[in-house]
Amino acid sequence: MSHSSDPAGPRRLTLWGFAAAVVVYLAIIQVGGIAFRRLGDITGDEGTQTISGVVYNFILPLGLAAIFVYGLVAYLGWWKPVMRDDRPVQRGMIVVPIVLLVGILLAIDYGALAEKGLGFTLLLLLATQLVGWGEEGMFRGIGITVLRKRGLTEGRVALWSSLIFGAVHLSNAVGQGLQAVPQAVVVAFAGYFFYLVRRRTGSNAVNSVLHGLFDFSLLTATALDDTPYLGMTAGILVYLVLAVFLLARRRHIEPKPIAAA
Repeated sequence: MSHSSDPAGPRRLTLWGFAAAVVVYLAIIQVGGIAFRRLGDITGDEGTQTISGVVYNFILPLGLAAIFVYGLVAYLGWWKPVMRDDRPVQRGMIVVPIVLLVGILLAIDYGALAEKGLGFTLLLLLATQLVGWGEEGMFRGIGITVLRKRGLTEGRVALWSSLIFGAVHLSNAVGQGLQAVPQAVVVAFAGYFFYLVRRRTGSNAVNSVLHGLFDFSLLTATALDDTPYLGMTAGILVYLVLAVFLLARRRHIEPKPIAAA
């Protein structure tokens, strides 16, 4: 099934319009999250450790946020530039999604999930996919399209889209305080990794799925019980391995110029 764009053609979205969209997206998650937790009477660790907690704390607000994102994409008539990427990188960048996938598989706490049961596991997987598709649709999809339409070079698109992605996670200070600051820095780097996945695969779907799975693995390793899980170090190693790899390959990311005949 193909996506149809607006009959009058794609609409325009300014930087300020994008900023407003981001604010609305965050408000749905933050304010909606508070409202749904109160509605479900969810307190403390229930938000990540029970089925009702996952539904009220994650699925309901994140589902509404994802509907907003893709409703905006449909309104703008931007399905093609949001969901597809025509700016390839060199073939060696396939290492980025491979390292992310390996890190995901190592970081998942399979024992904790087995104790929680299949129903809980599937709901948590759905919740984290809503995170991945929502954030990648907003920041790697709409955000990158807005920046490219302004004529920025890919280097600047990569920089600003990643910085914006990191900065908006400062909104987590509402519940986490100053802990949100280092998290925002780490998230900015993650944004660059997902940006490269989008360009290497030519699709915003792959980075959306990987983003959701990465969050899924981290949640299983850190939030399902009070017992530390050694596999969570795989998530840290992903950042270190990719940072070293990209630093070493920094001159071999963009496609090689085509020599004149």
